[in-house]
Amino acid sequence: MLEGLTVIDLSTVLAVPSVGTFLAELGASVIKVEHPLHKDVTRTWRIPGETGAVTSYFSSINYKKQYRSLDLKNSEDLDDLWKLLASADILLMNFKPSDYESFGLSPESLKKAFPSLITATINGFGDESDRVAYDLILQAESGFMAMNGTPDSEPLKMPVALIDVLAAHHLKEGILLALLQRNKTGKGAWVSVSLYDAAVSSLTNQASAYLMHGFIPKKQGSLHPNIAPYGEIFTSKDGKQLTFAIGSNRQFEQLCTLLGCDDLAKDSAFLDNVDRVKNRKALADKLDPWVAQHEASVLVHGAAERFIPMGLIKELGEVFENPAAKRLIRSETVEETLTHRVTQIAVKWK
Repeated sequence: MLEGLTVIDLSTVLAVPSVGTFLAELGASVIKVEHPLHKDVTRTWRIPGETGAVTSYFSSINYKKQYRSLDLKNSEDLDDLWKLLASADILLMNFKPSDYESFGLSPESLKKAFPSLITATINGFGDESDRVAYDLILQAESGFMAMNGTPDSEPLKMPVALIDVLAAHHLKEGILLALLQRNKTGKGAWVSVSLYDAAVSSLTNQASAYLMHGFIPKKQGSLHPNIAPYGEIFTSKDGKQLTFAIGSNRQFEQLCTLLGCDDLAKDSAFLDNVDRVKNRKALADKLDPWVAQHEASVLVHGAAERFIPMGLIKELGEVFENPAAKRLIRSETVEETLTHRVTQIAVKWK
């Protein structure tokens, strides 16, 4: 789909490199440029016991790329970069904003030298800030950690770099819009996304609840502030943990039928969603023994038949036993190491 496009990827860590992988999967030729000595830091981020020349973290967001070593503080290497840019369509970067000028890669310099080049960047706290930003810091400062956790736990971050992933998706959208504009005008663009903006813009209903009503959500685990039962954890007869996301009265009635407790759907304390949210603890206590009477496979089959939103809580080993998940795995050999990752592309075309 993007065959014929050349992308120069000067980025490191997660967010922007994942955009390079996205473009490579779509057919673009992506050249990842690293410092000869100080390569992408994720090459050193190993899980306990991990061996091999290429780390799983680095592999997760670097796929189908060519590799070059250039020191941008070396004039000859910088000249080589500019030669690459002369035939490039997209440049990916995530330096500190102040570094672009020192490397001769400012918006003004690039526009003058390469008027059709699309430059795409991600920073932490905006184009004018050099503040160092990692995903944890953004989850802390954008409200995510304060909401995440149980009432008895400390604030918690998500176990993936959620804000990096969200910012990467925003940058992908910006690049595709810039390509569309370039097809019409022949002109390039400088596209930038801050992790902070990506984080705050993803607060969705939680943001509106605060902005409209001053509501500040507290840590409540997986529970939904507006819906019940939603996020309560139950255990089946065969010891499997599972959860429901019941968003309507019809779904609640079907759940009670599946579990064999139809009378519960007629209880005045649980007739409507507002009632169920108000009395969610009592509802969970009543549902718990009914769930425990059924094996997980029976509940999974019955929920699917009745269109009840239900999920088994799976570890990654179980996730990748699913053929649907296996179809998303992409593999390649990098530096004589067989590497695996999941695709950056979940959309399908017909």
